[in-house]
Amino acid sequence: QVQLVESGGGLVQPGGSLRLSCAASGFTSEIEVIGWFRQAPGKERVGVSCIDMDDGSTYYTNSVKGRFTTSRDNAKTTVYLQLNSLKPDDTAVYYCATRCSLPSRYYVTSGSDYWGQGTQVTVSS
Repeated sequence: QVQLVESGGGLVQPGGSLRLSCAASGFTSEIEVIGWFRQAPGKERVGVSCIDMDDGSTYYTNSVKGRFTTSRDNAKTTVYLQLNSLKPDDTAVYYCATRCSLPSRYYVTSGSDYWGQGTQVTVSS
């Protein structure tokens, strides 16, 4: 029904930047939100950001506020996560999904969630 593909991860030094993309295909008109999540080794998968696809409203977890920015393109087929001022603690596999799991924004559909396969972000000197 919906396919999500992340890209843009890589190795970056502390203080550096990356821009992640989440490309959606299939029945994209059904997508109401796109959340970004991350999972560090040995840690739980946690929500990072959320964007409402209808009006572009954004939400973030406290640890990334002021450093990360999520946005969408005009066609609402690609969602971005701009990662600035990266820290080693940001190292994780980053996923996009059709749900949001933040204290400020929790959204799930009555049907299936869709997830991408993830892209690795490594912050190291």
